[in-house]
Amino acid sequence: MKILQMIPAFYPALAYGGTVNVAYNISKELAKRGHEVTVYTSDTLDKDSRQKENFTVINDIKVYYFKNISNRLAWARFVLNTGVISALRKNINDFDIIHLHGFRNFQNVFCNYYAKEHNIPYVLQAHGDLPYANQKILIKKVIDSIIGYRLLHDASKVIALNKTEADQYKKMGVSENKIEIVSNGIDLLEYECPPERGQFRNKYHISNNEKIILYLGRIHKTKGIDLLVEAYSDLVKDIKESRLVIVGPDDGHLSELKNQTTELGIEDKVLFTGPLFNRDKLTAYVDADVFVTPKFSGLPVTFIEACACGLPIITTTEGDDIDWINNNVGFVVEYDKCSIYQAVLKILQDEKLWNDFSNNGKNLALQELNWDKIVTKMESDVYECCVNNI
Repeated sequence: MKILQMIPAFYPALAYGGTVNVAYNISKELAKRGHEVTVYTSDTLDKDSRQKENFTVINDIKVYYFKNISNRLAWARFVLNTGVISALRKNINDFDIIHLHGFRNFQNVFCNYYAKEHNIPYVLQAHGDLPYANQKILIKKVIDSIIGYRLLHDASKVIALNKTEADQYKKMGVSENKIEIVSNGIDLLEYECPPERGQFRNKYHISNNEKIILYLGRIHKTKGIDLLVEAYSDLVKDIKESRLVIVGPDDGHLSELKNQTTELGIEDKVLFTGPLFNRDKLTAYVDADVFVTPKFSGLPVTFIEACACGLPIITTTEGDDIDWINNNVGFVVEYDKCSIYQAVLKILQDEKLWNDFSNNGKNLALQELNWDKIVTKMESDVYECCVNNI
């Protein structure tokens, strides 16, 4: 098949989070299987940098980076890459199917128009973007009234990451027979020879006796990291030999968190590393003792990465419904500092429980949540189904 992947930011723009990683790995696996994969994206890499090349080939993926109007706007998730319009108009008949990553995106509007005009099927994967949550609610409602509902209605299939997201699609009028639940995954090759334990600790001068509580992801206020900091301020009284490590790019919330740690008197116990990628990121997982993400939507790749490294997970009921976490690879608790504090304490103080969660996570990630298995489902249940129904 000739497959077009469309996403506002693409590899190597890893600062934009897990969606970039997901789209890249899906594309890489599809290309490895002999499909002709093309990506239309923008040239943004982060809030300050741009991709220099307009076109490149990465692992047999043809990637077109269209210039975006403003990197600052792009970092605020308003990616305006107008060059994609003419590319779609000229080339849309070259593709058998289009995969849209993200929901309320500029380029999705024009894909919808040209795909309908030329009878090219497209699938939409929202990656947790459906809920209004507590940000930009009015803007999102306006976008949905103009184009959002039409995007969902005209899609041949929509991809949900879990049952919660499937229900969100239904609430927005998508029929159940158009919804496919397809998980995120990991590249097994990256975990065949993980880093030796101690590299991260040595780099950041953390002793082997200290317990590391790890958050890894975008530093954004919707992630509930401030609640984790509050919980840790109580936890450190019980486990003095500990460190809270926050890894990820600043998405507007870093200064508030640093001020919070100062106000709580724990600034010397909280480490902000900035973003880490590839092997550097794995060293953090390998050296950590528990992984905590208080709030999320969709299925963060970081959860699967933590499992693959044998790291127990703690999250809360403010996240989506992922049925394989609670009492299997970690805990899902109420969204309050006491519940997070107690869950972390329980895992850190119970060696058998820690080992059970660790082993369960490794087995789950390596056997079920790998890109080979996931893309097989994507091929048969999504792409082939859509193409054959045209």
